[in-house]
Amino acid sequence: MQVYGVRMSTQDDEVIESEFMRATGLVMTEITATKVTGYAELGPRQHQPHGIVHGGVYCAIIETVASTGAFTAVADQGKVVVGVHNATDFLRAVSEARATVVGEPLFQGRTQQLWQVVITNDANSKELARGQVRLAVIDRPS
Repeated sequence: MQVYGVRMSTQDDEVIESEFMRATGLVMTEITATKVTGYAELGPRQHQPHGIVHGGVYCAIIETVASTGAFTAVADQGKVVVGVHNATDFLRAVSEARATVVGEPLFQGRTQQLWQVVITNDANSKELARGQVRLAVIDRPS
């Protein structure tokens, strides 16, 4: 399976990509059940009217990273995950940056997972945003 252009091992070979996710600038470079890392190229195409990166971009990146890691943890059990809560804090505004993205689980249970994701500006190592995503673990729809 490919998730946003990154190959993952599952029972089928579907491709999950969208123009929306490409617009976030997210590239995941490592995907495991306990850590997802990558980077995002942030710039004018993600701006809100005041010339800074839109907060929704950070929310989408954080939910995508958390969901990808959580799914990786349960895929071999015939399960999938769905986000049920996303709490993202916007810490610093930028108009352009290459940002490192790191997601790790805080809790991985049988019916739910909680992931924390941090987005850091590569230029100065300062956090731009951080968030927690709670995901329900459900049976894979048939």
